[in-house]
Amino acid sequence: MKHKNRIKDESGFTLIEIIAVLVIMGILAAVAVPKFFDLQTKAKQKAVDTAVAELKVRVNQRFASELLLGKPSPSYLSTQVGLDLGTDFRIDDWTPGTTNITFKAVYNPGENDEETFPATGNYSISLPKLGG
Repeated sequence: MKHKNRIKDESGFTLIEIIAVLVIMGILAAVAVPKFFDLQTKAKQKAVDTAVAELKVRVNQRFASELLLGKPSPSYLSTQVGLDLGTDFRIDDWTPGTTNITFKAVYNPGENDEETFPATGNYSISLPKLGG
């Protein structure tokens, strides 16, 4: 009778262990993927908020520049303030009033974004004035 040579201390994973790992990875993926997309949405909204903050700085800079030149009531036309914020954002409906400027900020999706992003909002900037 011949004895077959058996390899002792065989190493490797059993089918049950592999299935258990795949199930755990599936559960983690099911939880992580929605969080990832939610994180992208929040990041894009924060980017729009940052663009609006940039416009507020530009309005205040225009006011300060005109004040230093001796013009106490500057105008805030879109060409004077500068609405070019790069390719990621678009500013629509720029309407300077007597106390504030209203406008719509739109996030422009890139070529890789398949759908338009809803980070569009109507904003208002209070105009600076002398004495507070």
